[in-house]
Amino acid sequence: MEPRISIITIAVEDLDREAAFYEAMGLTRHRIQDGVAFFQMGGAILGLFPRTSAEDDAGIHFGSGVPKVYLAYNTRSDAEVDAVLAEAEKAGGKIVKPAGRAFWGGWYGYFADPEGNLWEVAHNPDFPIDADGRISLPQ
Repeated sequence: MEPRISIITIAVEDLDREAAFYEAMGLTRHRIQDGVAFFQMGGAILGLFPRTSAEDDAGIHFGSGVPKVYLAYNTRSDAEVDAVLAEAEKAGGKIVKPAGRAFWGGWYGYFADPEGNLWEVAHNPDFPIDADGRISLPQ
């Protein structure tokens, strides 16, 4: 297992406004699907996800004390998702959404670290990870 941060996701109130901001900053939006915005940033990806969709996806509600930014750890296999979640729980984290099949076809789950910082752990075969650990958006 290789530790990595591959996607930084921000739960936003207004996806179009936020995406336009990052585009104005010189980033190129990859239009993979409606309702989310992805930007390649070197070896990582910045994702913008509507707050209500992020809440539904993670199974929690962003209230006081719950961050609007969460980190994503992409893996090379479904089994690695399960292993990372188990390791997080063993280390003192809390599983907030057990691994399961995603609407987009991958396998994913969520854990929170001891201070409540949220991590999504996912295997998305459409976001390949090269030998150096670099994740890339599809062309």
